[in-house]
Amino acid sequence: MKRDLYAGSLLMGSLLGLCFVITAFAIFQDTQGSHQIDPKTKTEVLKVLDQYLETFNAKDLKAWESTYQFPHYRLASGEMSVLENAGLRDSIQVFGTLQKQGWHHSIWNHRNIVHASEDKVHVDTQFTRYRADGSKIGSYESLYVLTKENGRWGVKLRSSYAE
Repeated sequence: MKRDLYAGSLLMGSLLGLCFVITAFAIFQDTQGSHQIDPKTKTEVLKVLDQYLETFNAKDLKAWESTYQFPHYRLASGEMSVLENAGLRDSIQVFGTLQKQGWHHSIWNHRNIVHASEDKVHVDTQFTRYRADGSKIGSYESLYVLTKENGRWGVKLRSSYAE
């Protein structure tokens, strides 16, 4: 009988401990980021991504870089590049290689916010590159991390399978 009470106490303690861990994890997740996003934040983040692609398609390097946060990170083709400040590149360097491949413009296929907090979001994206005649060059899955710094949302990091 004593042994059964002891085993029951251990089981109850284990269950209470498990409940505590699950509750703590849920609270931590909620304060650190979640799949839920404030509608205003979602609107602001998607607006930045719209501006990001609009200025990229316009080949307006200055306006495109205004959608970044600095330092800005890009992970692609197995390499991490870091851009410390705006204005360190020229348009030919940035857009020339793409234009040689026949690139004319890109579109978002999807943008899904997968994690969010009040100052950082992770966005699962896919974009497609097109030629001027509308033929497709390729579609690329990416992860964009946008941060809110000094009251402004911007693209801090992007990781893609694009070259």
